[in-house]
This record gives sequence, structure tokens and C-alpha cells, in this order.
Amino acid sequence: MSVPHTASKPVNVRGMRVVEHRFTVPLDHAQPDGEQITVFAREYSDPGVSPASDLPWLLYLQGGPGGKGSRLLQFGGWTKAASRRFRILMLDQRGTGLSTPANRQSLALRGDAAAQAEYLSHFRADSIVADAELIRNALGSGPWSIFGQSYGGFCALTYLSFAPSGLKEVLVTGGLAPLSGPADRVYQATFGRVAARNAEYFAKYPGDRELTTRITRHLDTVPEQLPDGTRLTPRRFQMAGSYLGGNTRMDGLHHLLEEAFIGTPDGMRLSDTFLAGMWQLAERSTNPLYALMHESIYAQGQATEWAAWRVLQSRPDFLPDAAEPLYTGEMVYPWYFEEDPALRPLKRTAELLAAKSDWPALYDPGQLARNPVPAAAAVYTHDIYVDRDLSLETAAAVQGLQVWETDEFHHDGIADDGEGIFNRLLGMVRGERP
Repeated sequence: MSVPHTASKPVNVRGMRVVEHRFTVPLDHAQPDGEQITVFAREYSDPGVSPASDLPWLLYLQGGPGGKGSRLLQFGGWTKAASRRFRILMLDQRGTGLSTPANRQSLALRGDAAAQAEYLSHFRADSIVADAELIRNALGSGPWSIFGQSYGGFCALTYLSFAPSGLKEVLVTGGLAPLSGPADRVYQATFGRVAARNAEYFAKYPGDRELTTRITRHLDTVPEQLPDGTRLTPRRFQMAGSYLGGNTRMDGLHHLLEEAFIGTPDGMRLSDTFLAGMWQLAERSTNPLYALMHESIYAQGQATEWAAWRVLQSRPDFLPDAAEPLYTGEMVYPWYFEEDPALRPLKRTAELLAAKSDWPALYDPGQLARNPVPAAAAVYTHDIYVDRDLSLETAAAVQGLQVWETDEFHHDGIADDGEGIFNRLLGMVRGERP
């Protein structure tokens, strides 16, 4: 199937040749002649390496769900390494960035919550992969290379399952999803990892243990407003645990907390600086699909029914009223859709997605067991978002998938040493010695 495709004239940006692409694809790939949506992608190449037309394509699959492709201002890290060999295609996965948007504003055009949930049922990895195949053909590419970070790695496994003929080689960082089982097992594992990361953080910054409890108890009784006018509740404050998912980001949590309190005529209050930082962490206006679709990325043939929320009830150490409450990780809870203005209009839609039980399969275990495509994955030993044990379980089920396990990095490893990680994985799939 060929799809309409437009491309802009190339623009040179700080040593990059940049071309913008727009593709028209079916909303539902099972109905190719039905409703159509737009998918946007931006091409980056190094004009000093070779004519762009001579370079093979590398599709980058962003983390998420709900994350748009990276907006590069110059090559650096893994993109610097990749640009020496590839034309990089940064995909805005459907519903994100400049692809047909899906948020509280645009989803209202779909109708009621049931119509919105039905629409969003076409926004998972299976649809993203089908988009990618149409895009590959529209670009005139043979089998191409793909690089999946985090959720992008989940998409890569779906690609290997249902369209392996479109792939030359696959690189994955922090993104080997469990191939089966309920979402509950994911959160049972990740809550344990997050608890260990909390302990590591408080060992490094012991003064922040008392400060964290102090802020939590302060929020129990003193109304503190975020810049959007909503209240910062103790459970929203715990979302600052998103800092714990990275090497350098963990220290950013300490920098946030050190400016928490300020003296005022009304006594000690949370500072505007702290509240602004928390607002950036606690609101989802720029990526609502992350909250809406998060648990569905694990759903195959059964409802998730707010799995993280259920598992949380068995972890009192993470509850706000714990004697020394812990920071949470990437989990999504139903109350997000009550406390975040960007999500409130989508509350019923989220409930319907959580109750949906007829999700199709995202992976084909049989195909993965006979996988012919060279693939390599970086597994981070202490990753709090994609569990190491579940990742290795998946790796063992994919024929020929080579694993590099390392404790040097956390989930954001490519932000620390993207060039080194990318080159290592590419060397692994190509049999090149380090």
C-alpha cells in the first residue's frame, strides 16, 4: 500500500541537513480506506559525510508512550555516532508532536468518552509499527535499521513480531518488555526497584530523608498551589521520584529539594521555585498519552484495571501516610485524572481504557523464537522503569538477541554516554570488535 507523502526542502541547521516529512496513514490499519491521520517525522543527516541519498535509514523509536521524536539542535551523543552512518528519521509517533494530536482539546472532537477510547485503541505499538512500514515503503527504503529507547524498544519487539522483513538490524536500550502476563507483574517488580533506588538516594543525601517527610506532612495540612492554581498534594509530590530513573537526574532531585522552604509572613511555606519545579513534574499537558495509554502497553487479551494502583495497596511504604514515605516511579494512578487539569476531561476515557479487555496481541512469541533479524539490547541492572529480570526473560525468548547488561547506567543511559552505547550495540549486531 502506498501512502501520500510530502517532504520539505532541506534546511541546514548547525551541521545537520534537516528535512520534514508528513505521511497520511489509516487510523485503523485493518481498514486502509477508512479514516486517515497524519504522521510526522524529521530526517537528520550529516551533509559532510555523504550525499543523503547514499546513506541507509535509521528509524528512532522514542520512549513513552506519548513521547514525540527528539528535536535536535545539533548532533551529539548517539545521534553524533549514528549520523556518520545513517540518515536518522525521528518519528513523532501517532498522536504526538506534529502527528495528528491526541489530547484533551483534540479528543473532544471525537465525541463522548466511549468514542475517544475507541479512537485511542489504535495508538499502541502495533499501529506504530504498521505506520513505520508504510513510511519505510514511502521513502523507498529496503529493510532498515531501528533504534528503540525504553517504550521504543517495546515497539521494536512488536516490529520483530509482525514485520521482520522490514528490518535489517535492531538496537534496543532499556526497552525489553515482558512478552506475556498481566501488567501487575511489571509493577510488582518495579516497585521493588524503586524502593531500592529510594534507599540509594537517601544514603547519598541523608538530610533529604527528613526533608521529604517534612514536605509531605506540610502538604497534609497547608494548601500549596502549583503555578496552574491546582493544589500540590502529598501524592503529587511523590511524583518527584521520576528523578530517580537516571544517573545524573537523581542529583537533580536534591537540587529541587534544597530550595523547598522559604520564610514568609505566614510562616514557612514552599517556595515558588520549588512549586514551579514540581509543576513541571506533575502535569501532563504536553504528553497526556503517557497517562492515558501507559498501562495498555502491557495489555494483551485482558484489562489492566489500574494495575499499579492495585499493587500500590500492598506497598504501604509508598503510601503518603507512611512514617517515611517514598518517592514513586513512572506508575500512573486513577487520581491523576482528578488532580491534573490537562487530564480531568479525559477521566472517563481513561477508565474505559483501563477496563478494556479485548486488546490484541502485541507480540508473536513463535516469530520471536525464530527471529532472523540481528538484534542487540542494553539491559540496565538497576533500571527502575524496565525491570532487569523481566528484560532478561524476554531476551532469552528472542532468537539471536544479544544482551549487554551493565550497571554503569540507569534508564537514561543514552543521555549519559549515547555515543558509546550506540556504537557498542551496532558493533554487536554487525559482529564488529569493540
